[in-house]
Amino acid sequence: MGFLDNLKAKLAPAKDKAAGLAQQHGGKIEQGLDKAARTVDQKTKGKYSDKINTGTQKAKDAVDRLGTKDQGGRPPTV
Repeated sequence: MGFLDNLKAKLAPAKDKAAGLAQQHGGKIEQGLDKAARTVDQKTKGKYSDKINTGTQKAKDAVDRLGTKDQGGRPPTV
């Protein structure tokens, strides 16, 4: 086994735990992302709004992917 294979094997449990947490707390995570985006947008006086919105949406998509991975790609049931 190579170095990357060993690393992947060691990180698999952490990824599974992150997926479970994303599934349980997805709403709270998205609220936190929105709050952080609003704060940064206010501090930069709207200068980077488009980049902030893009980054926030990508982060939300990543949380959604993590949360739905255990269910075979189906959205979580609430």
